[in-house]
Amino acid sequence: MKLKQICLGLISILMFMLSGYCFAEKSVLLGVERSELYEGLLKGKRVGLFTNQTGMDRMLRHTADILRERFNLTAIFVPEHGLYGAVTAGENFADSSYKGIKVYSLYGDTRRPTSEMLEQIDIICVDIQDIGIRHYTYFSSLAYIMEETAKLGKEVLIFDRPNPLGGKMEGPILKPEWSSFIGLYQLPLRHGLTIGEFAGYINAEQKLNCRLHIIPLANWRRHMYWKDTKLFWVMTSPLIPTADTAYMYGVTGVAGDTNLSVGVGTSKPFYFVGAPFVEGEKFKDELTKLGLKGVAFRTAAFEPKYGTYSGKVVHGVEIYLTDVKRVNLPELGYLLVHTVRKMYPDKLEFPLRGYGAQGYKTDAALGEDSMSAGKAPEEIFHRWREEAADFQDKVQPFLLYK
Repeated sequence: MKLKQICLGLISILMFMLSGYCFAEKSVLLGVERSELYEGLLKGKRVGLFTNQTGMDRMLRHTADILRERFNLTAIFVPEHGLYGAVTAGENFADSSYKGIKVYSLYGDTRRPTSEMLEQIDIICVDIQDIGIRHYTYFSSLAYIMEETAKLGKEVLIFDRPNPLGGKMEGPILKPEWSSFIGLYQLPLRHGLTIGEFAGYINAEQKLNCRLHIIPLANWRRHMYWKDTKLFWVMTSPLIPTADTAYMYGVTGVAGDTNLSVGVGTSKPFYFVGAPFVEGEKFKDELTKLGLKGVAFRTAAFEPKYGTYSGKVVHGVEIYLTDVKRVNLPELGYLLVHTVRKMYPDKLEFPLRGYGAQGYKTDAALGEDSMSAGKAPEEIFHRWREEAADFQDKVQPFLLYK
């Protein structure tokens, strides 16, 4: 009898441990996978969809196919890079079709859906993967959709997706005079929001009056990075092939506003920083002296096949994030450029950047002029941290996840 009680006790303990393990391993459910929450919103309506190649569920079924099988999908809208994510940054592309459904380009000359486009729908669904960094155009396209649908009384339904960088907020707030299509609103450089949270925030903050519905994620938490979701990563644009590249874009993307190469045109975009005039070994030594946590550097030489210094040998460093939780991405990016400036003050340049037909100021990615003005890190990093903390407080009512 006593042995039986011991066995039953052990079995109970084992079952408790397994139940805890199963709870911890609960899958993250995407908004589009929670059909019970949106079926009533779409039934009997003409449905539009704003998406691209990232609009996939965990079984790699495209959201366009999921919706057209169950609802009246009448139009598809796509952002920069097109429906399949194959169009190079800054290049325009024409309208097309997908399995008999009209596909409208919201890039180039027509960045906002027109009233003629929106006449075909009653509600527009949004299923697109953001990368967690402010200087990326998908949020801007969504904002324009919300503005135009609000004018016509149409509805917007967001299928929420994880922020691949988690919920951490870092870097400077975009200053209004630097507002552009690659960053419309006053968000931190690493904004820490899901696309659903962003939509809810700007709808209230910008008084868009959009008839907005958000289908939230299940089992996602703000401390989670992409690898924690157990979801497949679909390249979000031609230069963001992996989730890890999104981290690197948060580091070196701002250096694209200079005459430095960040590895665009190589097989590892955004992993490098260098120029023909840089001495790689000395550059690595100067960066190592900073004693930064969670990052390491390797002396590197590379030859971009296109982009800055195309066809030339570039010297510099490759960047390794050894512990992403210990790295402030925007601050690391600023330190890279600042170190080059200290070493080569007469060679670092800040050319005016173009993006499609629209020219932008230097520092377009950073969202303020600290970098081109040559301000020392100790002058600005404290302010950046205060700005990010203030934003976190301000956006708190719109956060959907703990």
